[in-house]
Amino acid sequence: MDWSLSKMNRIEKAKSSISVNDLKVLLPYYGITDEERTDELVELARAARKPGWWRHYSDVAPPELLELIDYESAASAVSQFETMFVPGILQTDEYASAVLQVLYDEKTAPRKVAALVELRTKRRDLLTSENAPYFSFVLDESVVRRRMGSPAVTSRQLEHLVNVAKLPNVTIQIVPFSGGLHPGMEGPFEVVQFDDTPDENVAFVEGQGDTLITDDPHETKDFLKLFQRITEKSLAHSDSVGLILEAAAAMA
Repeated sequence: MDWSLSKMNRIEKAKSSISVNDLKVLLPYYGITDEERTDELVELARAARKPGWWRHYSDVAPPELLELIDYESAASAVSQFETMFVPGILQTDEYASAVLQVLYDEKTAPRKVAALVELRTKRRDLLTSENAPYFSFVLDESVVRRRMGSPAVTSRQLEHLVNVAKLPNVTIQIVPFSGGLHPGMEGPFEVVQFDDTPDENVAFVEGQGDTLITDDPHETKDFLKLFQRITEKSLAHSDSVGLILEAAAAMA
C-alpha cells in the first residue's frame, strides 16, 4: 500500500480512518470477496470518513489548524507552550474576538472573525469530552500580564483559566519573569501524543507566516524534551493559579 508506519499505526488503532479506495484494494487481500459483506464494510468506511465538525470552517481557518484539531480529537495527551496568547482552546469568546480583530481587519472580514471565534468556542468542548486528552499548558508570564482588549475582558479570561485549571485532566503552569531566560523563548509549540507511542506523536509549530506540522519521531521527541525543560523552569500548578489570580485582580 506504500503507507508510512505512522499511518498504518493510526489506522490499526482507530486513530484515523481508511479511505474507501484503500479498503477496496485490501479486502480481497484479506480474503473478503462476498459482495454483501464488501458493501457493508465500504459503507462503514464512508461513514468513518465523514469530516469532523471543524472541517466546516475550512473556508476561514488555516488548514494546519484544522489538521491540529483533527489530531487533538484523537489524542491521549497534549503538551502546549505559549509565549504571547492564551492557547486557543482556553480562550473565552471575547478574548478570542479581541485577538482575532488584531490579526484580521474586522471591518473587511467580519464574517471570518466571527467564524473563527465560533471555531475556538466549539474547540473548548474537547477539554470536557468523554475520554478527553490530558492537557499540559505552560505559559510565559507575559501571556497573563498582557492586556487583550479591555482590562475587564482580560480579567475574565484569566478567571476562566483558573476555572479550567480545576479540571482533572488539565494542568496550567506559568514560567515567571523572575526565572529570567528559559529554553522556550524561541517560540510557541504543541505536541500531540497518541497512547504514549513516540512514533505516533505530532508536533505543531506556529511561526510568523509559517506553520510546521511534523510526525518525525526524532523531532517530536526533541520538542517533548524541550517542553520538559521549560516545565522545570515553571511554577507549580497551584502557585501558577495564584499568579493568574493576582494578574486578574490587577486587571480588574
